[in-house]
Amino acid sequence: MQPFSGVPTRRPATTARARAALGLVVVLLAACFTALTPSSAHAADQLLSQGRPAVASSVENDTFPASAAVDGNTGTRWSSAFSDPQWLRVDLGSVQQLTRVSLSWEAAYAKSFQIQTSTDANTWTTVHSTANATGGTQNLAVTGSGRYVRVYGTARATPYGYSLWEFQVYGPGGTTTPPDDFWGGTSDIPAAKNAVEVKILNRTNGKYPDSQVYWSFNGQVHSIAEQPYLDMPANSAGRMYFYLGSPNGPYYDFIEFTVGNNVFNGNTTRVDAFGLKLAMRLHSKDGYDVEVGENRQTFAEDRATTFQRFTSAVPDQFKVLAQTQAPYRIIAPGSDPSFRAGGANANYFTSYAQSAGVNAATSDIFGCAASLAGNPDMCAALNRHVATLPAAQQSDPAQYYKAAPANYYAKFWHDNAINRLAYGFPYDDVAGQSSFISRGNPQWLLVAVGW
Repeated sequence: MQPFSGVPTRRPATTARARAALGLVVVLLAACFTALTPSSAHAADQLLSQGRPAVASSVENDTFPASAAVDGNTGTRWSSAFSDPQWLRVDLGSVQQLTRVSLSWEAAYAKSFQIQTSTDANTWTTVHSTANATGGTQNLAVTGSGRYVRVYGTARATPYGYSLWEFQVYGPGGTTTPPDDFWGGTSDIPAAKNAVEVKILNRTNGKYPDSQVYWSFNGQVHSIAEQPYLDMPANSAGRMYFYLGSPNGPYYDFIEFTVGNNVFNGNTTRVDAFGLKLAMRLHSKDGYDVEVGENRQTFAEDRATTFQRFTSAVPDQFKVLAQTQAPYRIIAPGSDPSFRAGGANANYFTSYAQSAGVNAATSDIFGCAASLAGNPDMCAALNRHVATLPAAQQSDPAQYYKAAPANYYAKFWHDNAINRLAYGFPYDDVAGQSSFISRGNPQWLLVAVGW
């Protein structure tokens, strides 16, 4: 495949949407969660929420205001009206990196709730979701950033409202953060003269030297031994390719982007295939910092292991995807003949799609093409097997890929992505599940290339 430096002609949800967002500051907060016991919480974390302004969707009465949950006093509490949903929000004053959230519930607790973050108190990203909580004190590790953080209750455990003694939001302590061996140091990255400085990192675990890790953009082709940096200009749209072994060789992959005068929009993508392990980390001048792409565990393993894990993880119909173009690529199901007209799996989605009122070819469902090209919500719902669920559940990642038929190719890349965010099919950005990132005032972009 030849390097491509123009605007992609496909991608209804990747570069096409990024291009539409040019000039806008759209914050996609990538986040994940891990439950912690109180004894495992990080002592070095900094409490960010105490004494900060707080508001709530409702209060039971004036005795239980929102501010009582962030006052540091475990004898005062916020309590809501006796209905669903309800929320409590704290304003951290500026965008902050987050490490964990602590909830100290009164007897009237949330059985189902979400922790959400925002930069403007309008658009929210869910960083934790649970459907069967048991109350008490919960310590939840989170990653990401935001100015506003809220607990959003969707189902009460009692007939009463939601009631919190304390709602505590923490950020990094700053002095005890260990060095990041994966991304390396960033203090030596040159200042961009154009829109954003791009640095390419060799993360092939010794498989290839820097002299055999290549990048290609807009007619330039260099190994990172020659030139690890690219001062990317504004109004760039298209792809930046990466090759291992030789320029334009069979081991390759790419990122997609649209770069404006003061904004970066881009993503890693598995819409067509997996070629190389890729991850991106975007840092802006206001301190915003986010990473997307394959996770560290996937980068650490050999390529053959990744292929084998894919084969073991997916149902029989999808195993061929790791064979058709092996050892170079794991292709998307919509590109494989078995899922196309006349193929053995051509009717894989037919009955399920019809049950949701959609008559579309299986390959068009995987590719969000034909009648589904203008219906992102339905295409995403079919791929995730939530098309017949209530609308609210179609936006809940906990419901995705629970039954067949589903896009198990996409599921694998989500399962192996940073914060489970990936582009496994063209409209995978529905409900904020894609690896798309966008930010104004970009400072630098790191791209890790793995084997």
